[in-house]
Amino acid sequence: MVVRQETRPGAGADAQPPEFRQAVASMQGARLRPEVLCEQMPAPQRIAPYASALSADVTVDGTDVGTGRIIVLHDPDGNDAWEGTFRCVAYARADIDVDLVADPMLPEVGWSWLAEALESHGAAHLAASGTVTTVTTESFGGMAEEGRTAQIEVRASWTPALGDDGAPDLAPHVEAWGELLCTAAGLPPVPDGVTMMPSRRGQRGPTR
Repeated sequence: MVVRQETRPGAGADAQPPEFRQAVASMQGARLRPEVLCEQMPAPQRIAPYASALSADVTVDGTDVGTGRIIVLHDPDGNDAWEGTFRCVAYARADIDVDLVADPMLPEVGWSWLAEALESHGAAHLAASGTVTTVTTESFGGMAEEGRTAQIEVRASWTPALGDDGAPDLAPHVEAWGELLCTAAGLPPVPDGVTMMPSRRGQRGPTR
């Protein structure tokens, strides 16, 4: 997986802070499930001086059941709202059973998926915030046969903890985001003893 990096206009790779380059490099060490195809995507250029972004789709039996993206922002001068110099911004959307939308606890459960994923992957962080949205769609007329559908969307951001070298290890954070995608899509947990190994194209496969 090659991660795209965006910087200020006129700032080449050599002008990027070493902490940012190291943080982006650590993203390539993330291990995701085989159902997750992760690729680089253009990063926003106006939110922070430096940014890197990944997108992913969760595919089961040839059908996309979830999608998302994660963006890593870096401002060497710091940001009071972030409480740090780095910020992870994540988005996950997945199809869910229509009946689940009526559950008033679903948004809280959706947020717990992210919190538990960050904890289970050892992704130390602070200042987490976000929203969970559930949406139902009813089709009419020529599309009536499609019936009702429902989706859940999790939008979140958090500040990754820095290492002794001043750069965060982002692999656990990318892995937590990948787990969020799979949990939202209804995939069962990975069995104990199965370890995810990265492949050349960014898609991950299991090995025992």
